[in-house]
Amino acid sequence: MLQCLALLVLLPVTVSISPGVKVELTQKGLDYGRQLGIASIQSKLKSIKIQDMSGSTKVSPIGKVKYSLSEMQITDAGLPKSALDLETGIGVQLSIGEAFMSLRGKWRVKYLRVIKDRGSFDLKVNGLTITTGIKIESDDTGRPVVSAVGCSASVGGVNIKFHGGASWLYNLFRKAIDKALRKSLEKQICPLIGSAVSDLNPELKTMNVLAKVDQYAEIEYSMVSSPIISNTSLYLNLKGEFYNIGKHQEPPFSPKDFSMPTEANNMMYLGMSAFTVNSGAFVYMTAGVLSLSVTDDMIPKSSPFRLTTKSFGVFVPQVKEKFPNLPMKLLVKTVRSPTITFEPDNMTIQATASVTAYAIQPNATLSPLFILNLESGVGGRVFVSGIKLAGEVTLHKMNMTLVTSYVGAFQVESLNNIFKLVLDLVILPNLNARLAEGYPLPTIGKMKLVSTQLHILKDYMLIGTDVQFMV
Repeated sequence: MLQCLALLVLLPVTVSISPGVKVELTQKGLDYGRQLGIASIQSKLKSIKIQDMSGSTKVSPIGKVKYSLSEMQITDAGLPKSALDLETGIGVQLSIGEAFMSLRGKWRVKYLRVIKDRGSFDLKVNGLTITTGIKIESDDTGRPVVSAVGCSASVGGVNIKFHGGASWLYNLFRKAIDKALRKSLEKQICPLIGSAVSDLNPELKTMNVLAKVDQYAEIEYSMVSSPIISNTSLYLNLKGEFYNIGKHQEPPFSPKDFSMPTEANNMMYLGMSAFTVNSGAFVYMTAGVLSLSVTDDMIPKSSPFRLTTKSFGVFVPQVKEKFPNLPMKLLVKTVRSPTITFEPDNMTIQATASVTAYAIQPNATLSPLFILNLESGVGGRVFVSGIKLAGEVTLHKMNMTLVTSYVGAFQVESLNNIFKLVLDLVILPNLNARLAEGYPLPTIGKMKLVSTQLHILKDYMLIGTDVQFMV
């Protein structure tokens, strides 16, 4: 019920730090959620149980007339007018107007002590109005819990049509029945609304507050401040930070605040800062997985260049002279966390790595040849794949310097083409394969993102999307 609140994810907390991720839910998103919620409430209205009722009234000149209504069942319910509104700085209010319900049941009367009559009746409730506030709190797992507060319900009119029996009796106790039915309905509607709102809580428990990425990393999407509510949108501030699995070590940098542009075409907008993706790079650096051993079997067979001392000897003769006809191995290892930068329509990655070249002896012993420092500038493209954010990178520039040589001095520039080839054929494809797997965006339940657009802006990327909840 009220799946729109699954998008609200209101998590009131007292600590306020700069978020890595911001979410805006627009009026379009609220309207979609309201439509889903109203369908659920309408279904619940049909489940209302009206207890048998009885009473008596005095009718002149007959005297006391006893009556009873039984076997009453809801046959139809309609909620043609509803709204889910944001109240600036306060919260969410659900209002339902011009609702109606139809009932069917049986009636009996007894008068003059011995005269009995019976029949059936149809009843229609018109002008039913319901208003309730939605209170959102945090449970002990860091997920939201919702409840209905300040509910009120009123019945506009009750029209009864009796079938069978003496027609002169009908209007005699109409007012008494009207009053009893009003009281019964109004007493049940607010608990029903409360139940409908509470039914959302199991769905909210599926919120990926801590989403596993892979064996090394997880990302936290808990709220870092109370939501900001305007009369048109609801804004959420999420932590949006990667951590090593089971070890929440903060990176040596903090998120910078950024402002979301005013948009309304999509149901939801998600701003993800450069801090979030940089925290991911820090996590993988800390985990020690930003390294790769490159051997000749990883070079495509169609390539004329082979990872051997013979091929390298063309550019560095000492390699071939000291270690003739041996296979080689390159150990590429980042020496510090890569830095990702967002500029309008552009994402770049600056990475520094050490490259250690070895000759592989027949007994598998590794003989070091040289160590290079490799500075690279990489361009990136990011895109939404399902409910994940994925990407790919391409090499823009590269600069190498010699750190140590075990074979004597040589000109590092002579190896530029070789290492560009290794980057393009081995290292970047391996990295892109991992980036294509993506990492999870903040979602709840069976949430699907549709009509998604992504733009790179200053210091963050903006994802605009509509949402569907799959049944």
